[in-house]
Amino acid sequence: MQTMIGVIGGSGLYQIDGLEGASWVKVKTPWGKPSDEVLVGRLNGVAMAFLPRHGRGHVQSPSSVNYRANIDALKRLGCTDIVAVSAVGSLREDYVPGDFVIVDQYIDRSFAREKSFFGAGCVAHVGFAHPTCPRLGAAALRAAQDVGVKVHKTATYMAMEGPQFSTLAESRLYRLRGADVIGMTGMPEAKLAREAEMCYTCVAMVTDFDCWHPGHAAVDVAQVIATMGKNSGHARDLIARLPGLLGADRAPCPHGCDRALDHAIMTAPSQRDPELLAKLDAVAGRVLG
Repeated sequence: MQTMIGVIGGSGLYQIDGLEGASWVKVKTPWGKPSDEVLVGRLNGVAMAFLPRHGRGHVQSPSSVNYRANIDALKRLGCTDIVAVSAVGSLREDYVPGDFVIVDQYIDRSFAREKSFFGAGCVAHVGFAHPTCPRLGAAALRAAQDVGVKVHKTATYMAMEGPQFSTLAESRLYRLRGADVIGMTGMPEAKLAREAEMCYTCVAMVTDFDCWHPGHAAVDVAQVIATMGKNSGHARDLIARLPGLLGADRAPCPHGCDRALDHAIMTAPSQRDPELLAKLDAVAGRVLG
């Protein structure tokens, strides 16, 4: 099997450089329109696809992003691995603006988004105790270290709905709950990637201290943009190192991300909704035949 790396760019990252044969392609999905066209090409002999999560020009809010269409589009193009780049606020004293973080856990407090490809007519429950792929996360960590940025190898990401930033009371509560960083787009993206049987990791870039820190002003958009501007070059350099670390030939995921649906579907074959099955052709075609 051949590796194809899908990169989902967050705030401040709207393209990747150096792709051979690069072109923007429009992908139709049964879940509606993705956030934008997808930039496809090859980097160091490895196929890559880049999708700006908010669209070029940042036209989608965290709640209006069509996460199902985005993940379906990348799966439909043949992506095997997804590296998501996100801007986050820090809930820890030692995770400071400018740092990179490899997310390995989530607390999902979003509520206004479609969170599954499955539902009435085809019910499925995937394992999600470990929501990111350790193999892919290790590659992202190594890439960040090679770039020379300060990077933390673990973090619990609090996914809030937004688009407003936290209140002071909320920020303090999230710290008490054990979250390390906070953002608005980590969920349901990671859940959908697991349902689509793709390895997923999140490279988060700390832009601020949310609003809990007594020594720093409350977060605002200008602060986020300024920090992202300084870090976007490092993010692109990190991504450029991934093909060399992952390689063109891909073995089965040792953690089973690419087999997440093996025992997940509950609905009896005779009771499955043909209309929903048709929509699942890309994300679940391996098990649905």
